[in-house]
Amino acid sequence: MPRRLLHCRPTEQTQMSPFFSLSIPLFFLFLLSPIPSYSAQPQNFSSLTAANSPWTPASNRVLLSNNNVFAAGFLQSSPNLYSFSVWYYNKSTPLSRTIVVWSVKAQLDNSSTLSITSGQLVLSNGPNTSNLWPSIETARPASSAKLVLHDTGSLVFSGSDWESFKVPTDTLLPNQNISGTTITSLNGRFTFNSTDLRFNNTDSYWTVSETGTGQFQMLHDSGFIQGKDGSIFSADFAEECLRRINIGNDGNLRVYSYCQNDSTEWTVVWQSNPELCKIHGSCGPNSICIGDGGSSTYCVCPSGFRNTTPDSYNCERSIPMKNMKNTKFIRLDYVNFTGGSNQTNIGSKNLSDCQARCLDNDNCLGFMYNYDGTGRCILQLDRLLYGYWSPGENTANAMFLRVDSSETEETNFKGLTSVLETTCPVNISLPLPPDESNTTTRNIAIICTLFAAELISGVAFFWAFLKKYIKYRNMAQTLGLELLPAGGPKRFTLSEVKAATNGFSDPIGKGGFGDVYKGELSDKRVVAVKCLKNVAGGDGEFWAEVTIIARMHHLNLVRLWGFCAEKGQRILIYEYVPNGSLDKYLFRSGRPTDGKAMDEVVGEMKPVLDWNIRSTGAMPQCATTGMTREYISRPVPIRALD
Repeated sequence: MPRRLLHCRPTEQTQMSPFFSLSIPLFFLFLLSPIPSYSAQPQNFSSLTAANSPWTPASNRVLLSNNNVFAAGFLQSSPNLYSFSVWYYNKSTPLSRTIVVWSVKAQLDNSSTLSITSGQLVLSNGPNTSNLWPSIETARPASSAKLVLHDTGSLVFSGSDWESFKVPTDTLLPNQNISGTTITSLNGRFTFNSTDLRFNNTDSYWTVSETGTGQFQMLHDSGFIQGKDGSIFSADFAEECLRRINIGNDGNLRVYSYCQNDSTEWTVVWQSNPELCKIHGSCGPNSICIGDGGSSTYCVCPSGFRNTTPDSYNCERSIPMKNMKNTKFIRLDYVNFTGGSNQTNIGSKNLSDCQARCLDNDNCLGFMYNYDGTGRCILQLDRLLYGYWSPGENTANAMFLRVDSSETEETNFKGLTSVLETTCPVNISLPLPPDESNTTTRNIAIICTLFAAELISGVAFFWAFLKKYIKYRNMAQTLGLELLPAGGPKRFTLSEVKAATNGFSDPIGKGGFGDVYKGELSDKRVVAVKCLKNVAGGDGEFWAEVTIIARMHHLNLVRLWGFCAEKGQRILIYEYVPNGSLDKYLFRSGRPTDGKAMDEVVGEMKPVLDWNIRSTGAMPQCATTGMTREYISRPVPIRALD
């Protein structure tokens, strides 16, 4: 934690409400102090003229605006001292609690007077003294000279160009022209000239360019500040409230608001510097400002420095640097100094490069470096001013303060990690792993069991899939069935064929490629079932033949109604021809089956039909055969026409 507290001073975050009662200490002080001559209800009047002057503190008079919002007169600051001021008026509020918006920068005593003489407004502090009014103005004509208070809060000397809005003190009111005017804090240390805030009229620490509005021009009644390039809106924008802009003794520019229905005191609705330590002059040379997160700040000396006096804002080196070649650096995390003679970011390749540049310059008292990879390097030359601690602004920033090599003091500004390491040491010990036991064996057994179960399940699923695949492999291996026309042959199961033929019990013919059985389907159609044997060419050839036969439709061809391909069986189901085969009408006996020569068999047989009938019946058969050969690209095996 930072050490060596120098001084704690509250800032002007809020001001006293005109409607708030006196605290107990002030109340007793008021009882013990002399009662002023105007402690009774003051007399109100609308203007000061030559006829009703002079005006003295003992007159107990108050100049009121027509709307009764503002008042002007002599305000008592101490038992024997007064100031001539303009303030927000409320008759139930003691004069000591009023909010002053303008005043003459002169201390007045009981003998002071304000009068209009020969057309001039004269404020004197007793007879035969000089005129203390801010400027000497003469009304033209002299008979028109009078002092009035407008509803805007501006004190105007009629007959001349003078008005209080042109010579503001520390406050700006709504509808008052800001451009070209300057307000000064009551302690005289800070000023605002409508574009920037300055310390001692030289060091600028805030500009309106940070808000993007350009030069301030006017505060409006609705609560926004009009700028040259934009506007700033207060927190209570558009509410009906009394407002004012004020530069406080802490150097902060604020907008105050007083809403009688919602609050009993003036509240801040906008401020230029939420972080008070960034205001120049908060602390003295070599010291660092630290905010408490509220409305006050305090100053500390960095490592290697000490207070000049107990109540001072200033710090001095504990060990002077006599030999600049014999120095070192102390790291101060989150610390910034902004008052060096040159605050230019010179850039550097790395931390060592930035440090070397500072060591090469005898006027370098330290340097600021960012750990964010940007290479930001700013040398603090000649002096260390306006230091402040801000961990929220740039967590990668650190100030390296140059001190004598004999300095033994360690840094008093550490990052969060360093603070935890130094202030909260924790010893962490991990327990030793347990001895090997039966747990390992049990885990291995469980894993092996689960693996075996998964393996068995996989094999079972694969076997079920394989059975399905074997059942339908004939259909899956070929695309012949996809080429069958709509309404083509139906696929029958072997059980359906057996049921139709009554277990193949009614043979009606035999051939070289299989036997033919008579059967009856479930729809009462009579069919001829041909069981093929010794099928050559494989399954692909069989499906090709089925496809070709299914595509042929002719009057003289027997129609194929279905097929069966199951368990090695190849069966064709034809339309049943009641008259039997043609050879029964050509020959007396069947076709040769014992290997005899065809000529011998024909010689032994006697034809039933003569040759005229044969030629008549053969012509359609030849046409059918020719059509088959011409339109079917695939050759038809003889067994398919058998």
